[in-house]
Amino acid sequence: MPNPNAVVATTIQVNGSEQLGAGEGRAEAFVELDGRRIRLDPADSRSAGYAQVLQGLADLRHPVYAEVDPETDAITRLLVPKVGRVLRADDREGGLEVSLDTSHARLRVPAGDDAAELAGVVRRSLEDGRVVILTADDGGAVLDVRELPGDVAGALPPFPLPPEPGPWPPAVSAWLRVPLWLWRIIRCLWCWWFCCISPTRAQQVFDAMAATSCDPLTCPVPCIPFKFPDDGCWARAHEMCRLMINMGLRPRKVWIDASPGHSLHVNTRNNPNCFVEWGWHVAPILCVRGWFPFVVRTMVIDPSLFTTPVSEATWKGVQGDPAATLTETGPEVFWHGGGTDPNYTQCNAILAQYRQALVARSTQDGPPPYANCP
Repeated sequence: MPNPNAVVATTIQVNGSEQLGAGEGRAEAFVELDGRRIRLDPADSRSAGYAQVLQGLADLRHPVYAEVDPETDAITRLLVPKVGRVLRADDREGGLEVSLDTSHARLRVPAGDDAAELAGVVRRSLEDGRVVILTADDGGAVLDVRELPGDVAGALPPFPLPPEPGPWPPAVSAWLRVPLWLWRIIRCLWCWWFCCISPTRAQQVFDAMAATSCDPLTCPVPCIPFKFPDDGCWARAHEMCRLMINMGLRPRKVWIDASPGHSLHVNTRNNPNCFVEWGWHVAPILCVRGWFPFVVRTMVIDPSLFTTPVSEATWKGVQGDPAATLTETGPEVFWHGGGTDPNYTQCNAILAQYRQALVARSTQDGPPPYANCP
């Protein structure tokens, strides 16, 4: 059953946070969560971080999950929930595996009578498509799930299938008045030199993307929260593609989907449990020239997993599912399965959400990387 001392709020108002950490005589700050007044203890070193996360979520109009000490009415734990519709709910050994349409994380409702209420809400959302607020811990175990109130639900973006790529125009070779085989050679040479970059340039691009990584304790805009690998990869990939396009490059994206009945499992030092599990993942790709004409490689740019560009095979290999499938798309595809975000409004909102999740984790568990992870 849900924690009786937890508050899941959709309206947040922070008051007096500027006094936190101000030294002797500090005034007490507090936050109103759906009208309930909760203390931010100035003696607690985490309170300034809590205030930052709460203000960030208030600006986003995003729900918050807070566990409160019933005696002092002070926050003891703060998490950023996920909001979406249940896409899948599969019975597995040890509990119910849950996927949302707005997340690539694989989450688990533990087995047992204590979690029956949570499982019931999940199954109802799967049946009727209602939007839920779902909170999970760092290991992906669901702590709380409840329906999003109708007056704040709003409209979620659609997830249409991406259009099929069209063929090269047949009139091009006729217009150039060259044989088709020669046109193909010319096109390959052109793409090899002008569409692909050198290995040195690819590393420079990777380093430029990695340099945008957030400071885990402050996460200033417009940093990319690579150190929160749990979720939000599609927004990270979209923002990286935007930056690459601004650099005059031609990125695409590669999506990986776990095989039926499996999850992608990645070991990482950026999660206190030393791993994350996903149903799918995405990252930008670039065409990189080889040392000879026509020799090209598709290299993945993914600072959440690597420190250098890697091949698609290497990128797939670290995700723990040899039967997973890869799909390449253009950079404009934003949502898994299709749908675009040409103005980057959804991208910016999702990045902001996971910046706050990174600050919340770093405030409570310390900033990554975690020394207990190999």
